[in-house]
Amino acid sequence: MDSESTTSTGHVSRKTVLRAALAAGMAAPVALMGVPALARTLTDSGTPLDLTPECDDGDDLTLPQMEGPYFKPNSPLRSAMVDGPGTRLTVSGYVFGRVCRPVSGVLLDFWQADVNGAYDNTGYTFRGHQFTGTDGSFKLSTIVPGLYPGRTRHLHVKVQAPGRPILTTQLYFPNEPRNNTDTIFDPRLLMTVRDAGGAREAAFDFVIDVPQSPSPTPTPTATATTAPPGGTWAAGRAYAAGARVTYGGVGYVCLQAHTSITGWEPPNVPALWRVG
Repeated sequence: MDSESTTSTGHVSRKTVLRAALAAGMAAPVALMGVPALARTLTDSGTPLDLTPECDDGDDLTLPQMEGPYFKPNSPLRSAMVDGPGTRLTVSGYVFGRVCRPVSGVLLDFWQADVNGAYDNTGYTFRGHQFTGTDGSFKLSTIVPGLYPGRTRHLHVKVQAPGRPILTTQLYFPNEPRNNTDTIFDPRLLMTVRDAGGAREAAFDFVIDVPQSPSPTPTPTATATTAPPGGTWAAGRAYAAGARVTYGGVGYVCLQAHTSITGWEPPNVPALWRVG
């Protein structure tokens, strides 16, 4: 989705209000009752923007982009991947479904170049995955990636909600000279970025293809502890990379360490399991 927090009419979107309320620990229904805009809804001058009375803010799904040649499975479970020198970067945000409700338990798998523009293709430097919290939030600690020929500065990410398709995309930095020459750059994938002392802070919210109905709580991710008929896989278990299970009469190998949940059955999550 676009990193802008306002609609074409200049109003703050419903999703932006929800995001601000979540950041402040406020219940979502309260956020929609006319409370002041919070968190990232401030203008450059620090003045809150006006709220929009409409609930439908017209958000599109976050734009997918090519995976590129440097993705590799089995990244470590971590939200901090400051593995070398460079300007510190914190990226935070939320994952929302189709009606602007936050989604918990979403897998986000990040990878990027180091300060010199190189990817680690033998290990897992600047690679890591995490899951959104109960409020749909995520936070990544890393560095500003370096440049390499033909591309502007960017981060790669795969996003997948339980039992839903994988969104593969890239996130970009504003005011980069190479944004004008990179053939796949798209301004709808710009992060909101600001300086923070000697570091940088960025924000981006994903909107993914999760059907939802308006409700006062984040879209739930159910958990269970019983194995499905005919298989050894079970929700609620911690699986290490390389673990083997069966599901529906087929064997699978775990690609990334994780705690299983309903919806993450092996056939549904190729980022976590492969047939083998």
